[in-house]
Amino acid sequence: MDFVYTSGLVAVLTLGYVGYLIVRLRGFDEGEERIRQLSLYVREGAEAFLRRQYLVVSVFLLGLFVILLLMSLGGLLSPWAPWAFLTAGAFSGLAGYLGMKIATASNGRTTTAAKQSLNRALRVAFEAGSVMGFSVVGLGLFYITLWFVILHSVGIGLPEIAQVLLTSAMGASSVALFARVGGGIFTKSADVGADLSGKVEAGIPEDDPRNPAVVADQVGDNVGDVAGMGADLYESYVGAIVAAVALGVSAFANQPKVYESVAYPMLIAAIGIICSVFGSFLVQAREDASQGELLKALRRGVYTSSALIAVFAFIITVLLFGLSYWGLYVALLLGLLAGIVIGFSAEFYTSSQYKPTQLLSATAQTSPATVIIGGLATGMRSTAIPVITVVLAIVLGYWAATTAGGAAFGLYGIGMAAVGMLSTLGITLASDAYGPVADNAGGIAEMSHQKPEVRKRTDALDALGNTNAAVGKGFAIGSAALTALALISNYHDQVSAILKETGGSLTTLLLKRPVQAQFDLTDPYVLLGLFIGGMLPFLFCALTMSSVGRAAGAIVEEVRRQFKEITGLLEGKGKADYSRAVEIATKTAHREMIVPALLAILSPLVVGVLFGVAAVMGVLVGALVTGFVLALLMANAGGAWDNAKKYIEEGHYGGKGSPAHKAAVVGDTVGDPFKDTSGPSLNILIKLMSMVALVFVGFIIRFTLF
Repeated sequence: MDFVYTSGLVAVLTLGYVGYLIVRLRGFDEGEERIRQLSLYVREGAEAFLRRQYLVVSVFLLGLFVILLLMSLGGLLSPWAPWAFLTAGAFSGLAGYLGMKIATASNGRTTTAAKQSLNRALRVAFEAGSVMGFSVVGLGLFYITLWFVILHSVGIGLPEIAQVLLTSAMGASSVALFARVGGGIFTKSADVGADLSGKVEAGIPEDDPRNPAVVADQVGDNVGDVAGMGADLYESYVGAIVAAVALGVSAFANQPKVYESVAYPMLIAAIGIICSVFGSFLVQAREDASQGELLKALRRGVYTSSALIAVFAFIITVLLFGLSYWGLYVALLLGLLAGIVIGFSAEFYTSSQYKPTQLLSATAQTSPATVIIGGLATGMRSTAIPVITVVLAIVLGYWAATTAGGAAFGLYGIGMAAVGMLSTLGITLASDAYGPVADNAGGIAEMSHQKPEVRKRTDALDALGNTNAAVGKGFAIGSAALTALALISNYHDQVSAILKETGGSLTTLLLKRPVQAQFDLTDPYVLLGLFIGGMLPFLFCALTMSSVGRAAGAIVEEVRRQFKEITGLLEGKGKADYSRAVEIATKTAHREMIVPALLAILSPLVVGVLFGVAAVMGVLVGALVTGFVLALLMANAGGAWDNAKKYIEEGHYGGKGSPAHKAAVVGDTVGDPFKDTSGPSLNILIKLMSMVALVFVGFIIRFTLF
């Protein structure tokens, strides 16, 4: 238990460091009146959106809470599980809200800092991102250790503690899916609508104050790319640790090292936070730094953190288990290395510093069609390295961990690989979250008519932010694959345990078919599940992409109306009604986010009740395989399209306003919902489905119809 208290102490100190960063950020100059006013517009729009979103999510959470409460009263769940679910959802929302508050308070400050120097703007934006990064890991680790200490202190056994924590992870994932989908629909509908109506139709610059949709675009950066991303990576972090804890309890059952197996993922997370804080101080850049040098500055922080974690993780492994469990350290190290490889792969395929994006920008000289074709091909190629990397991490990590005592230890090793991959989340998320702040700063610079050098500096930070966003998504997607695999393994164990308790005599209600625990590809119910699961990520993406298209269309119509009806608006003599576009995006996002979120939650339950636990296993595996690859394709293709456009805006192939630029803008508008709505939501989808199956496994077994 002392080890668990240590991780809790690190979590508290991390939250204290977040408080210090907030105070420090508030000390930076907010800038002139026009900058402060524009920042206020964005802040008010973002807060109004989140208030309405959290109201919808609260109703959903309370409904699920009642269902879980009834299940606990019926003996299907621990009585603590519903409360853990509810509090986890609240913590997930809090992580996103904190990040959004600081991002909207820092965008104008970053613009003002860019008037002084590039490095100062980088530091302000990065520290704002650090608030998000360290809030997520601090809150996540604090939540897990708090619940573990509470449950252990009242005498609950480790298997029940694992069940409660898994239920809580479902709460975090549920809120994260709503936040990612709702925020993603808002941000990309506003972004696409602003680009199509402004840059393409009216021929005015990006973030031009004459465009009524520009403030909605700025708001979207915060509710989607900050609040949505914060909730998303909070659930990734919590889910990975909880999955490892559950597998540790199973692997070390009735063994003297069982408590050490629970503390191990928490301590690795704790040391990861400490090393990430150290690495964050190394992110500095010269005033005349190129985009490549800025990228190296951020890499320096991430790579240094990773190296330190590798060293200290070995020490922790030896202290907890001794050298005989070396395989667990190897599995963890493989996860850490896999995260670095996946991150670099995303960087290679999306950064304009490398050939893939440069070649993609060259296709814009022909037509928008060739840009779309090239972007899709780039996204498809980009899936190979991450998939091979994750496969190697799974196989080698499993093999290494089995040296500790068998297959159960191998699965625990896979869980620890996911923890290792996310151990640098504090600094990788800081690098990711700074991007929307820099993007907002650039928009505010344009709208407040700052000198060209200010916009040049913010654009340099923004272009780098797109690459870092792709890297962050790569980490989230890669860890999701490992975590989902661990959860699926735990699901199989839960089915076997229930059958063992009942003497293997359970049958389905209608046809009296015996319930099977094994995963047999010759079983038609398993095959049925595989096909349904393989289809679900595509259906999910179709729903979210269509939602962005409908909302963007509504915004384009509103902008056209204002250009037509507000006298002198395009000439710069009239004033745009920014609030109307924000209202349209808000209402549409909240309406459209419900069906995709329900799809993730209901699909394993419906399949389970109709066809049984074996079919659910098929659904989970099918969704994992197709969802993992599809998420990589969409995230990387979207990032490549975006940076190909920015590469042209730097002066290549005719620069801004050229035919190549207009073609690249079309590619960027397609890539926006790819990389910021549908793609990043898939990693939540595949984990949430596994968690729902785990939490409701007892219900599914007892109430299967066929």
